[in-house]
Amino acid sequence: MAKKITEWMVTMKKSDIKKYKEVILYIFFGGLTTLVSIGSFAWCDVAMGMNPLFANVISWILAVTFAFVTNKRWVFEAKTEGWKDTLGQAAQFYSGRLLTLGMEEVILLIFINGLGWNSIVVKIVAQFFVLVANFIISKWFVFKE
Repeated sequence: MAKKITEWMVTMKKSDIKKYKEVILYIFFGGLTTLVSIGSFAWCDVAMGMNPLFANVISWILAVTFAFVTNKRWVFEAKTEGWKDTLGQAAQFYSGRLLTLGMEEVILLIFINGLGWNSIVVKIVAQFFVLVANFIISKWFVFKE
């Protein structure tokens, strides 16, 4: 599969790259954001022994801050006029991400606290749902053109 993806990327035309640039960059930076989220969650949950729900909030703060900077600057290339606009955009971004934090907290509560499943596995699976929901929120509400 990796070979097919590589072949596809090599044969892409410049117009295709421009067309899919936003999605490609979102997937790339979304992957890095996911690593920040899972890594900080694992450190807080496993290494520090924190409650998984509290560990998730800490990982959320770190990951969302990373995601805002990368999404604003490179993915959606969102321009703002001064600090007031930037803070307004950040408020929208964090507000939208609060929705997915709530979704993720419910998933963790049910599967880790309720059913006793492995916290890291549940966090990784939950990240898939969070990534999709966050893209929709960012694209249609926060960094809309």
